[in-house]
Amino acid sequence: MSQTFEMAERRLAVRLARDEADVVAAQRLRYDIFFRDMGAAPCAGQTGGRDADPYDMLCDHLLVEDHARPGSPVVGTYRLLRQSVAEAHDGFYSADEFDLAQVIAHGRREGMELLELGRSCVDPAYRDAGTIQLLWRGIADYLQRHRIGYMFGCASFPGIDPAEHAEGLSFLAHDHMAPPELRARAIGPDAIPLGTLPIGGYDPRLALRRLPPLIKAYLRVGAEVGEGAYIDRAFNTIDIFVLMPVTRIASRYAQRFEVAA
Repeated sequence: MSQTFEMAERRLAVRLARDEADVVAAQRLRYDIFFRDMGAAPCAGQTGGRDADPYDMLCDHLLVEDHARPGSPVVGTYRLLRQSVAEAHDGFYSADEFDLAQVIAHGRREGMELLELGRSCVDPAYRDAGTIQLLWRGIADYLQRHRIGYMFGCASFPGIDPAEHAEGLSFLAHDHMAPPELRARAIGPDAIPLGTLPIGGYDPRLALRRLPPLIKAYLRVGAEVGEGAYIDRAFNTIDIFVLMPVTRIASRYAQRFEVAA
């Protein structure tokens, strides 16, 4: 899989990582974004300027590169973990923060493969529609190739003070909650309620505008959220569970992907 998108002074292409060097390039970008820019606290796996953990060896890694720059640096990445791979090893990464039993059981009843999205980041100089669209083209190709039924993963608010994001979290709780049979639940001592403000206690339009860009992008493709949120102190974020039915994404975006391709 490889697709190219050209614009002034850029020549962007998306593909899956092929070898260890590709994975290392993704890990270095992740380190720059998560630890240098967002204030995450490095632990044993985050040494030598790389964000790494044991899941990296199991996952596929989607890369956006700029071939107009020397060395074709990685400027965007996503980590992709299929259910069949996760269950053959140590399960899903997000299971440390959310109880996934309902989602997994529903997928099995429907005979659907699940895909966990994670570790998404884009170089600040490339955070525009072109790069994001290319990442989504790569994901769309991957979904079709592996016949994925649902995508899910954690999406984050910056910082660990829930009061700073009370409006956005409450908006998600009241307007975008997944149905009970697909509702993951935040677990552990760092789990917090998703919505603390009642309907009418905030401006929904303002709350929507203030959501992190990735969460807004997920909502645009029909995402729904789980119950509760999780304070990830190591990464300096508040995480929510996001679920995206592939059929809903396909119905809204299939034509756009076909035209772009």
